[in-house]
Amino acid sequence: MTIKNHRTLLLLAASITLAGCQTTTTTPFKDATQYENIVTIKAEIDSDGDGVPDELDMCPATPENVVVDDRGCPFTMPGVGLKMEYRAFFDKDSSELLPKYQAELDKVGMKLQEYKTATILIEGHNSRTEVDSVSIDQANALAQDRANKVKDYLISKYNIAPERLTATEYGARRLITSSDSEEGNMLNRRVYAIASEPEE
Repeated sequence: MTIKNHRTLLLLAASITLAGCQTTTTTPFKDATQYENIVTIKAEIDSDGDGVPDELDMCPATPENVVVDDRGCPFTMPGVGLKMEYRAFFDKDSSELLPKYQAELDKVGMKLQEYKTATILIEGHNSRTEVDSVSIDQANALAQDRANKVKDYLISKYNIAPERLTATEYGARRLITSSDSEEGNMLNRRVYAIASEPEE
């Protein structure tokens, strides 16, 4: 064997040895499926903390520690006298009772028929913007008209005796929220009523 061929064999052996010692680094494959089906959850706002989101709450601004139904409205507990609240909200400068609030008022009317000695106090309220745009007397008259609309509805449709219903106005003297936004003004343009019967 010549020296040239000997060197060639040595170089070939060295190359094979080095190739066997090399390590291969593999980049892990990221499975695209791990990024699929990521759900974005919209936070639900419950301003009065009654457990019913605002978008479903038919009775906003419920006081603390009041048990409500799935609509966010207080309901009558079995075995006790009638305790029932009612709320309706109005367009600006209007006393028209909207159909969705008539449906709720129907439930009050049926309860008043059931509880023969129950009475109801009906309060009419204004927003601050309504009071600021007209005279105090005009604003108070609007609040009174809102309360009267609820009273007249119960008398005409459910034949509730007038002496069982008291309608009064509070103007803008009992705001339930700030008047800095349209939403706040809407919540203040309201009728609030509570029907009750002494517990036996």
